[in-house]
Amino acid sequence: MDLLSLLFSPQSVAWSVFVIMLVAAAGLAIGNIRLFGINLGIAGVLFSGILFGHFGLDINHDTLEFLRDFGLILFVYSIGTQVGPGFFSSFRKQGLQLNLLAAAVVLGGVAVTLAAARLAGFDIATAVGMYAGAVTNTPSLAAAQQTLGAVSPEAANSASVGYALAYPGAILGIILTMVLIRRIFKAQAAQDLLAVHADKTASALINASITVENKNLEGLKIKEIPAINELGVVVSRVYHGGQLVVAHDDTAVHAGDVLLAVGLEENVRKFTLVVGSKSEMDLKKMPSRIIHSRVIVTRKEVIGRTLEEINLESQYDVAATRVTRADVEFLVSDSYVLQFADNLVIVGEEGAVAKAAALLGNSPKDLNHPQLIPAFIGIAAGVFLGSIPISVPGLSAPIKLGLAGGPLVMAIALSYIQHIGPLNWYLPPAGNLMLRELGIVLFLSCVGLKAGGRFFETLLNGNGLHIVLFSFLITVLPILIVGIFAKAKLKLNYMSLCGALAGSMTDPPALAFANAMNPSNLSAMSYATVYPLVMILRVISAQVMVLLFLR
Repeated sequence: MDLLSLLFSPQSVAWSVFVIMLVAAAGLAIGNIRLFGINLGIAGVLFSGILFGHFGLDINHDTLEFLRDFGLILFVYSIGTQVGPGFFSSFRKQGLQLNLLAAAVVLGGVAVTLAAARLAGFDIATAVGMYAGAVTNTPSLAAAQQTLGAVSPEAANSASVGYALAYPGAILGIILTMVLIRRIFKAQAAQDLLAVHADKTASALINASITVENKNLEGLKIKEIPAINELGVVVSRVYHGGQLVVAHDDTAVHAGDVLLAVGLEENVRKFTLVVGSKSEMDLKKMPSRIIHSRVIVTRKEVIGRTLEEINLESQYDVAATRVTRADVEFLVSDSYVLQFADNLVIVGEEGAVAKAAALLGNSPKDLNHPQLIPAFIGIAAGVFLGSIPISVPGLSAPIKLGLAGGPLVMAIALSYIQHIGPLNWYLPPAGNLMLRELGIVLFLSCVGLKAGGRFFETLLNGNGLHIVLFSFLITVLPILIVGIFAKAKLKLNYMSLCGALAGSMTDPPALAFANAMNPSNLSAMSYATVYPLVMILRVISAQVMVLLFLR
């Protein structure tokens, strides 16, 4: 320590950076330690900060406040850009049901938190910290601390202690609840796992070569084939008169032709019944000059325009059949609006496909290069949005989205819109991950350092045991009640239910546990479906509890 005091001034920026980096490195190492197959993950940084803070390593107060808030902004903004593209589509079909269940878990957590505060006599600051830790949601802690900080810095510190005491039990509680639900519904869960295995390819797109045998289709254009639009099937190639050609909407079909159809398996089967029968020929493997290639949309001039507007098919005699966006693959039509980083499948002769690729950009370098100007504008707009006071009837003070909610909402909106003029809010996955991890590590390091002085005192001499026990109830009761209801009354698939429960607690270790039970992607899809709404509800609910019950 004497050497450190010679090298650094306690109030210097160099000392602050030195301590934060030590806390972060030690915390990430702690988070990787596995006990009984479970690890703390990124939360290890929080406990590292607590240990450093307990032993007296502290940094300049103003620097700590800045690093904490700046880390929070980076974290929530990167989350928003990740979930934004699929946020609104998550409310369609079963997504609405899953989001309602997740919202019930959030409200249940609030109810149990307030009940625990009343029964055990916790102050609201500690209770809200328990709530954030019990649902493993760091942005809700940050939102509560911002609101508490305007009243009392000591209250914000109490929230950090409550969070730290609640967090480890929360990870275990979520997993134990999944196991308990599986035991209660043992037979149904086993059937669900078998059904998932049988249906795991049901949503995948397939190709099928179909011989035209229906005489009523003679001379019709492809776009005039009955039910082709309703079934969502795309024809990419036609074999006619001994020649294989690229299919377009206006291409005429004749008896004996062979069509290469692309679509969902069930829809392709129905399309085959309309057209004729499955051909012994495989047009996709037939030697010809026609190829298919994946092309990445990176050229600014085509973003926001439809395939018809850029004359892709008519200009180069190619066909765009499907696209992958945000890891989801689906079919496209002429009205499809291109977005940055879309991964299009183009069918045509090699030279034509190359020209189409040039029109669309197809530059991986551009794809991997983050657009910094839109990112800075988006963060600034998010901070501005979070600072706007919103008057709510019944609340003693206006509510603000704050540094946790403002950048999150703004990032969701901008990444959903994707571009305004030359500005593009696409953030490469690697860049997004880097921002997210850097932000949460900075935030948790600072929170841990600030809470370290009181953590062990509360745990050993105060009401720490009560905090741990009541926090465990905040974790388990809502997801157990909602989980049993969803399985017993709604007959929800067990793997989908596990993903939704993990998402309602924004808990990646719980999702990893669910994925380990079955290799399907049902759990991950449910998790991603409820995650955006839950994140916003957690941030708002923490602030509302503080404003309503802080005395």
